[in-house]
Amino acid sequence: MRSYQSKSKSCARNWASNVTVGLPNREQAIQILKQENCPPQVIKHCLAVTTLALEIAVKLQARGIQIDLALVEAGGILHDLGRAKSHEVNHGLVGAQMAKSLGLPQPIVDIIKRHVGAGITEEEAEWLEWPQGNYVPTTLEEKVVCYADKRIDHDKVTSIEDEIHKLQSKGFPEAAERVRNLHYEITHLLGEKQ
Repeated sequence: MRSYQSKSKSCARNWASNVTVGLPNREQAIQILKQENCPPQVIKHCLAVTTLALEIAVKLQARGIQIDLALVEAGGILHDLGRAKSHEVNHGLVGAQMAKSLGLPQPIVDIIKRHVGAGITEEEAEWLEWPQGNYVPTTLEEKVVCYADKRIDHDKVTSIEDEIHKLQSKGFPEAAERVRNLHYEITHLLGEKQ
């Protein structure tokens, strides 16, 4: 597997030649989206998700909860990388494959892979004919980015109830329940009333 940090400077995808800590910074992550031809509205959405995810992460830190802000930022920006090639439910899987081929760190790959619908269960992944794997957010950083994504409609903050209703009306009651459970988990960690 190639390393994104060791790519030749002449390579057109040499976005990470100056990365020293393993994660792309904000500008580098945005550049990845642009180089992979993500539509402008997707980039705008990713930036809105990142803003909300970082707000949540900072509040969690203030409550003494450990969370990697740099990972939340890079993961938030790159979570919809797969929308450069797909606008279907598989965009998370496609994006994870793209991120892996770019040599991005595994925690970024996992955020991308696990953000769809508050996670895709093993049974749903099998039905979708996806490779066997974990598609449900497990780390706090994955959950925060996933939750922020559910709270952003295009580039505006929306209520979690709107997202739940949207999933229910599309015939995805299990996904709606996972979103509700993720909401309860995040708001509990934030010390907010349900």
